[in-house]
Amino acid sequence: MYRYDAVLFDLDGTLLNTLDDLTAAVNHTLRAFGHPPRSTDEVRALVGNGVRKLIERVLPGGAADPDMEAALAEFKQYYTNHCNENTRPYEGVPEAMAALREAGIELGVVSNKNDAAVQSLVAAHFGSLVAIAVGGSDAVPRKPAPDMPTLALQALKATPERTLYVGDSDVDAQTAQNAGMDCMLVTWGFRERELLLNQHPMYLADDAAEIPALVLQPCEREESPL
Repeated sequence: MYRYDAVLFDLDGTLLNTLDDLTAAVNHTLRAFGHPPRSTDEVRALVGNGVRKLIERVLPGGAADPDMEAALAEFKQYYTNHCNENTRPYEGVPEAMAALREAGIELGVVSNKNDAAVQSLVAAHFGSLVAIAVGGSDAVPRKPAPDMPTLALQALKATPERTLYVGDSDVDAQTAQNAGMDCMLVTWGFRERELLLNQHPMYLADDAAEIPALVLQPCEREESPL
């Protein structure tokens, strides 16, 4: 018996480096509405709470900008069609996931990114390794609310107590806490190590191989008292 039965992963900054394609989509949208572009570092700091919040953050008028809904629709359409042009898995991630699946660990992805892009990217890069992918939609509250990971856990028939949540941000740390899961934050993603340490995760990983090394540690089943 291993320490965990299932692992839920964030997508952007955890499994995939999506930053170049996100930046391209942001700047396409800004150009379409007559605004100057943003740098990759600026976009890096603004992602993590879903595409609506991202567009709010890049538009001059924020949520009240008169172009808000049109810009959001433009971004979603462009990004869904161009989300995999420069996106790649981080080093060692596919191998780590394959090791987990070979050992019988159930894997899921939970991302605030719009669901169409999540399904496309997960299928393209991880295929049958991932049993369930839950992306952002208007029907379910986004992370850090527990609703999205709860849906994934139900699909996997897993319990929060026996599931590890792996992400790269403060949003992910809060999500794990709200859903009652142990949390691992990874240092190769979109946030600095100092910010991650301030979230006090149970685990901090510098290398993808640390994920199966932790999850596949033997855990003796507790005996029922006589």
